[in-house]
Amino acid sequence: MDLEARAHSEHPDELRLWLRLLTCTQLIEKQVRNGLREQFATTLPRFDLMSQLERAPDGMKMNELSRRMMVTGGNVTGITDQLVTEGLVERVDVEGDRRAWRVRLTTRGRRLFNEMAQQHEAWIVDAFAGLSAKEITQLHKLLGKVKQHSHQQLAETV
Repeated sequence: MDLEARAHSEHPDELRLWLRLLTCTQLIEKQVRNGLREQFATTLPRFDLMSQLERAPDGMKMNELSRRMMVTGGNVTGITDQLVTEGLVERVDVEGDRRAWRVRLTTRGRRLFNEMAQQHEAWIVDAFAGLSAKEITQLHKLLGKVKQHSHQQLAETV
């Protein structure tokens, strides 16, 4: 039973909507995870790490990478070690800091990531194929309002 199925008509519509959003997110993420595993023999965390590096052609320090991915340094180190072994990323010394290095995609890693990213985009587009272009635009705007309101509430509490 998914989260949404646990909500009943006596629960507020807002709670039922929240649970539907979570369920949709989990279903789409599961499709992406399965696709990455089946088509590329990789995982979503590896894809996410490569995605961060793709945005930084000069590479990133490990602490910046773990901060952006919102995971521990140990998690990033383990994934990075695997990707280095496979020749998809490389470690480069940081000038002036003998203890630090930058991690960046290799040419092979960039090529593979681009292939994965194109497929990832296709999976996401397919996940929303049941909606019209107008419905997608409308849903995007409505969720933008939720996001803006949530940001305002967080700002008020800090």
